[in-house]
Amino acid sequence: MGIGDDAVEIRSQGWRTLAALHGILDTALERALQADHGLSVVEYTVLDALSRQDGWHMRMQQLARAAALSSSATTRLVNRLEDRGLLTRILCQDDRRGIYTELTPQGEQLLRQARPTHDAALEDALNEACQVEELAPLVAALHELPAEPSVEPSARTAPVGATA
Repeated sequence: MGIGDDAVEIRSQGWRTLAALHGILDTALERALQADHGLSVVEYTVLDALSRQDGWHMRMQQLARAAALSSSATTRLVNRLEDRGLLTRILCQDDRRGIYTELTPQGEQLLRQARPTHDAALEDALNEACQVEELAPLVAALHELPAEPSVEPSARTAPVGATA
C-alpha cells in the first residue's frame, strides 16, 4: 500500500465509523419516537426543521435538503404529514409557482411533546456509543460542536405575507 492508499483507507475507516454511529443513533431515535409519538426519525426531522425557520415554513426543496431526501420522497413525506394534519402547504406570495410547507399548530404540539423523547434517546445512544472504543472519539467531537449551528441566509425564508 502506498501513501495515497493509506490516506484513502483512513478516510474510508472514518466514513465507516461515522456510518456506524449514525446507524446506532438512527435506530435508537426511531424506536423511541415511534413508540412514544408515532413519528419516524425523518418525520421528526421535518417537523423540527420547520420549527427552526422564521415563519415556521420552508420551500419544498429546502425541506428536501434538511431531511436529506429526494424531491419525490419529500413530496410523499409531506403528503403523509399533511394527511395527519401536522403540515400544510401554501402558495408563495412572491412566486406563485413556489409552495411553502408550513407547520400547523397540531404539528407544533406533537413536536413539542416529542422533543424531550428525541433528546433523551439521543443522549442515551451517545452515552452507549462512547463506550465503544472506535466510536468514542467521534462522540467526543460531537460534544464539541456549537449548540446552535449557523444557518445559511439562503435557507431562511421570510414569514408568509411579509414584504422585502
